[in-house]
Amino acid sequence: MPQLPAPDYPDDVRARLERDAAEVVARYPDSRSALLPLLHLVQSEEGHVTRTGMQFCADVLGLTTAEVTAVATFYTMYRRRPSGDYQVGVCTNTLCAVMGGDAIFEALQDHLGVGNGGTTDDGKVTLEHIECNAACDFAPVVMVNWEFFDNQTIDSAKQLVDDLRAGVQVEPTRGAPLCTFKETARILAGFPDERPGAVEASGGAGPASLVGLRLARGETGSARVVHPRDGGPHDEPQDRAVHEPSPAEHLSSHDAPQDTSASDPAHPAGPTAEEGE
Repeated sequence: MPQLPAPDYPDDVRARLERDAAEVVARYPDSRSALLPLLHLVQSEEGHVTRTGMQFCADVLGLTTAEVTAVATFYTMYRRRPSGDYQVGVCTNTLCAVMGGDAIFEALQDHLGVGNGGTTDDGKVTLEHIECNAACDFAPVVMVNWEFFDNQTIDSAKQLVDDLRAGVQVEPTRGAPLCTFKETARILAGFPDERPGAVEASGGAGPASLVGLRLARGETGSARVVHPRDGGPHDEPQDRAVHEPSPAEHLSSHDAPQDTSASDPAHPAGPTAEEGE
């Protein structure tokens, strides 16, 4: 059966969204280019992109709902159903997976009692596996509302979601302080983050990510010798300087033989479930 027309926003909500939408559209020479931030804007209203939100975007931009739907269903950052205050994404791409991401994702499903894309009964946490957080030197990585939580273990990931559900303030490894998914969506729509200190907070790539950049600039430093976890010929003395990191350096899980994931030889991971389970 054909769907009924999407219900409209209440008058006060629509008026407020129209003011925000006008500000977004004014940034672009072609109004159609504003569709992506407008989808983030309507997502910030209800926590996911509803039929009402898509109809609003279509009305503002003079598009059909089919055109808006085609975009909203293509990008995974737009949610199509109600979700939690905190989107917990576990990277299961190649490097994070072999470093323990698969084991973390499986453990969190059991711990929270939800599957991929599922939301806890209290509406606090939505769990999902995601592809590559572009932070391979900190693998395995978990993101909460697109903020980084690096070098995770099964235990640390469980503690993280428990704290989120209990309302405990948690601090990302890098980047701005954590906010709710609706607040994140509004920031992604291009509106300023007005929380004190949020803009000044910063985060960046780790030492392993920047090696290539330093070499490209012609910078040469002391070579860092890292002994393999299982021992071997590299354990022998070498005629190279060994860089000892300062306490201020943010090491990645590749910088030293640390027990950073369930895939560590000392903590072998068992068989993992099929992707998406």
